[in-house]
Amino acid sequence: MSGAAEIIQYKCSGTARCAVPPCCAFHRRDHVFQKQTSIDTIIVGLGNPGKKYEGTRHNAGFAALDHVAEKWGVRVTKAKFDALTGTGTAAGVKVLLMKPQTFMNLSGEAVRAAMDFYKLSAQDLLVIYDDLDLPVGKIRLRAQGSAGGQNGMKNIIRHIGTQEFDRIRVGIGKDARIPVIDWVLGKIRREELEDYRQAVELARDAAIYSCSHSLWIP
Repeated sequence: MSGAAEIIQYKCSGTARCAVPPCCAFHRRDHVFQKQTSIDTIIVGLGNPGKKYEGTRHNAGFAALDHVAEKWGVRVTKAKFDALTGTGTAAGVKVLLMKPQTFMNLSGEAVRAAMDFYKLSAQDLLVIYDDLDLPVGKIRLRAQGSAGGQNGMKNIIRHIGTQEFDRIRVGIGKDARIPVIDWVLGKIRREELEDYRQAVELARDAAIYSCSHSLWIP
């Protein structure tokens, strides 16, 4: 793909389709993200821990969450729930940013532990992850659906007992000549880096927007 990154099928609060509005309070550079102890919502970025996996396609969720944390000036470094976490509040919504350290296929263990601790439901959860079936440079937002073959999502669905929760899928594309495991654990190709970077930034903005708006898609 060439050109700008793209959001596929985004709808907010039952209104007309739209991109992430620049008027949203979360987009103001002067917005303050303050530390809190109780939590209203959890944003999870999926990936594998360790330097070996940094920059791999399978860590697109980590990358997007890092961008959210950077935008808000939050450090996602506190070890809790078998994850690295950071907490704060924006526009009155208290948020836990979370990067499970269980490795991708066991992500649900960390997510369920956090949800149980804060007594949250699936409606209070947003997960960001990589998607083979989307081209690089595109993202897709949904409020429910299957795991689509993504093992981290499969594990989350199994642990929380429902697939009705918000998710943002970041396209990583695929190459039929390369085994899936080698592809997802490989690095983004140089010629795709700009499109991938723009998609990760769109995922960041959509995640921030979701804190005060529905990601409902019919």
